[in-house]
Amino acid sequence: MTGLLLRIFVKNSHNVTDPRVRAAIGRLSGVLGLVSNILLFVMKLVVGLLSGSVSIVADAMNNLSDSASSVVTLIGFKLAGKPADRHHPYGHARYEYLSGLAVAVLILVIGVELVKTSVKKILVPTPVVLSLPVAVVLVHSMLLKLWLCLCNRKLGKAIDSAAVLAVSTDSRNDVITTGAVLAASVLEAVTQWRIDGFMGLGVALFILYSGIRLIKETTSPLLGEAASPQLRQDIARLVESEPRVLGYHDLMVHDYGPGQRFASLHVEMDQREDPLLCHEIIDDLERLCLEKHNVHMVIHYDPVAVGDQELEQARSCVCQLLLQMDPRLTVHDFRMVKGTGHSNLIFDVTLPRDMQDKQLHIKHQLESALSAQGQGTYYTVITFDPEI
Repeated sequence: MTGLLLRIFVKNSHNVTDPRVRAAIGRLSGVLGLVSNILLFVMKLVVGLLSGSVSIVADAMNNLSDSASSVVTLIGFKLAGKPADRHHPYGHARYEYLSGLAVAVLILVIGVELVKTSVKKILVPTPVVLSLPVAVVLVHSMLLKLWLCLCNRKLGKAIDSAAVLAVSTDSRNDVITTGAVLAASVLEAVTQWRIDGFMGLGVALFILYSGIRLIKETTSPLLGEAASPQLRQDIARLVESEPRVLGYHDLMVHDYGPGQRFASLHVEMDQREDPLLCHEIIDDLERLCLEKHNVHMVIHYDPVAVGDQELEQARSCVCQLLLQMDPRLTVHDFRMVKGTGHSNLIFDVTLPRDMQDKQLHIKHQLESALSAQGQGTYYTVITFDPEI
């Protein structure tokens, strides 16, 4: 069904790297959610009022909040598709994150109101009338929400959209909460226990939990979260595929919204290579990074000395010592300044954030170990770079 909808409503739906296709898929997700949730809201509200079930009314209000969420998602994808301008040179793609944040706030507001209604029902309980129409509406609701969950999961994975995947998770949660509502109605009809208010409170608390979780998920990219391990691995493979690249470091990725990622990287190449050739290689890597991973890459060229035996021995020794201290410690920009009484080893060490207080210890350990191994008199001039 999802594939059929994509073929009907999204032109060239297979080309998910195209921003226009991505926006169209996001709009499709929003429209499907809007139509489905409005239908469910009306059905559940009518049945809930007729049966006197606050938990069914609570579930109906949850569907109403989902409808509002779909509207916000539609607006978010529309605004995110605006082209870059003079005031926003990196585009407007972060509107998608902002729409997710707005959805989370709406969910919290609805959750608070439902807590009030449920507490009132607990204090002043009224009977719930379970009927065939109630059961039919709730079962159909669960089936429709399950379909929405699977549909949005497929769409979200296709365009790598956290917002659409969040809608999928929300639909899955709705299946769980509606099942709880149905169970409460059946139990109250069979046992005459007045648990409807408690079940409504449970649904409301679950909605609040979902809202808080969604806030955390949507604010993280806005605050500047680290690039995903998969993206870092993809960029590393691309750079390592060029045989003239001897090493790389200082990869930094800036996320300005889906489809608007910018990155910078240093690559090390033999200083004896033709600078014009190195420039051409770097241009090719930048172009390939954009084509394959949709990342605007800027690469800095670091020429390194190759063929100096003493320098190579010192570098190898330092790398081995750091590996023994912690496998996460890596070296780059290694240089040697030779003097008459001693030589300075100048290099950078990428330091994990949990080892920031170990800088002096690492420096002393390196100098002591180099002296003990008879590598000559070396002083280290180390720049510690935090691991990104």
